[in-house]
Amino acid sequence: MGRRGRARGRPVNGILLLDKPLGVSSNHALQRVKRLFDARKAGHTGSLDPLADGMLPICLGDATKLSAYLLDADKHYHFRVRLGVTTATGDTEGEVVQTRPVPDLDSSDIERVLADFTGEIDQLPPMYSALKHNGKRLYELAREGVEVEREPRRITIHALTLGEVALPEFELRVHCSKGTYVRTLAEDIGERLGCGAHVVGLRRTGVGPYTNFPMFTMEQLEQVAEKGQAELDRLLLPIDTALGEWPAVTVGADSAFYMKQGQPVLVPKAPTEGWVRVYLGDQFLAVGEVQDDGRIAPKRLMTGG
Repeated sequence: MGRRGRARGRPVNGILLLDKPLGVSSNHALQRVKRLFDARKAGHTGSLDPLADGMLPICLGDATKLSAYLLDADKHYHFRVRLGVTTATGDTEGEVVQTRPVPDLDSSDIERVLADFTGEIDQLPPMYSALKHNGKRLYELAREGVEVEREPRRITIHALTLGEVALPEFELRVHCSKGTYVRTLAEDIGERLGCGAHVVGLRRTGVGPYTNFPMFTMEQLEQVAEKGQAELDRLLLPIDTALGEWPAVTVGADSAFYMKQGQPVLVPKAPTEGWVRVYLGDQFLAVGEVQDDGRIAPKRLMTGG
């Protein structure tokens, strides 16, 4: 019975770009979407804090095999910073730990500081994070009043753009690598400006290749669901859009047969290194990796079911 229960739902495949609402956990949002689609299998691509809203790609069916690649992808955020107040969590959820006067700043003062946070930088992960120390989440230790030593991590800030300035608050847009903590970025900028800071609003606007794609709110999904699941399915993006920047190669039926057995194959005119999307005609067949001998080894096979 348990095995049959796990298989319940439709074998629907695709990626939904959910506009996650404030105050809802990523897992709760995932479960609501899974129920709406009556999907057999679903997963998200890395948690978005309950206090943040915006893009949460939901992977259904075979798309769950690609969630790790989106987890490792660059992210885009739009956030609002409040100067002069430091909190325990780096956002509005934590208690205030320090208040300082805000200097007389203008946009050029802020932009000079932002320049120091562009490119490759070292960032110290916050205690209020999901990283583990001796098997326990850091945020669990933080709630117990325990602080442990953390190692700085190298991240990349590809772009950091100043928006509206209305002191003590200002807006920023950031394009950053995986592993970037926006709350820590805001805190570090506030310290450089001499008064501390915390995040008062955070919205994720892009994940990996999905930077100018429409998102759907939970309310919109529920309205579409009233028209039937076929209408819901029209909102899904093809699985391979998650890897849209990767080179594509096409194999014939014989090579596809061997790939489905997990065996690497030789593909004429294929890239000589890296990761590729593998197709059999128009069908997205697999995620492949070029081996040292030039053959392409299947790493994730798409079943279509």
